[in-house]
Amino acid sequence: MRNRYHCWWRYQRQRKRSCTLITGRKEGNRGYCTTVTMASGPSDSGVGSNLLCYAIRLGPGEEITTKLLEFVATHNLKAAFILSCVGSVQSAKLRLAQATAASRNHVLTLEGKHEIVSLVGTLSDGGHLHASLADDKGGVVGGHVLGDMVVFTTAEVVIGECSQLMFNREMDTRTGFHELVISPKLE
Repeated sequence: MRNRYHCWWRYQRQRKRSCTLITGRKEGNRGYCTTVTMASGPSDSGVGSNLLCYAIRLGPGEEITTKLLEFVATHNLKAAFILSCVGSVQSAKLRLAQATAASRNHVLTLEGKHEIVSLVGTLSDGGHLHASLADDKGGVVGGHVLGDMVVFTTAEVVIGECSQLMFNREMDTRTGFHELVISPKLE
């Protein structure tokens, strides 16, 4: 049996894919994560990298996208993404799924208090975020974040960075949008 504060996880070793989580120190029954290494198998176009984590809390009245992009720029993060976010907003502007290159903005503008059910996406090179927000009756809406996502009480955000990669956006003629391009980080 593995000891509680040292955890190794191997996923589909026979397919040459692995994800290793190594926790270092023990504090009570919990450990601290010191290293996360992800490696992709030959059948994907993915690349592996070490992972750094940052935690921030945004307060009432702060616009989430603006503050997250400022954090990324201040800390010179080149391959940043959202690991987790909980909190609430008082407004948001989302682009819904009907968007195409010709008709980009079927927009839903939300006013009033909503819980952040999910916030996911990349933050480097201008970012690309999607959110799911729940109203006071539990109804959920979601879409591409266009902005105006203003904190009501708090937004507790954990940001990850693939320290050996760079995220950029380039126009993809197939979609008509600037899409993610992943490359090795230049030192």
